[in-house]
Amino acid sequence: MSNTESKLVGCAACGATNRVPASKHDARGKCGRCGVALRNGEPAVLTMENFAALAERSDVPLLVDFWAPWCGPCRQMAPAFSAAATQLEPTLRLAKLNTEVEQGLAQRYGIQSIPTLMILHKGREIARQSGAMPTTAIIAWAQKALAHRGVSSL
Repeated sequence: MSNTESKLVGCAACGATNRVPASKHDARGKCGRCGVALRNGEPAVLTMENFAALAERSDVPLLVDFWAPWCGPCRQMAPAFSAAATQLEPTLRLAKLNTEVEQGLAQRYGIQSIPTLMILHKGREIARQSGAMPTTAIIAWAQKALAHRGVSSL
């Protein structure tokens, strides 16, 4: 199977990288290592353990919400971000990164205010936006950023 016929998709549960046939990319595939669904319509919890699989090795761009539990705007935006996942997957994978728990990753990307949304593709920052947004704005911003950079997951 050539790279044009399959895509690498990271598993949020175990950090494995799975090769998924392009014809099944929209399907609810399961991880070959742990058996957990690769996508479930909800943002993944991004950790140091699964970061490489989701943000660096995956062919699917990753939209990360950098947040903290004490942040009011972060908590306010959480339902909008979850709702965006159902509309943006499988083009984008969505994940939330708690900056209190994963301080090293937040520092790596120079997060200075939260909430901050960032699109990563193969570990490279594609776009960044700070401040809480409603679902429609998250979707429009993400689609515009991907189109502007010519990045596609398919």
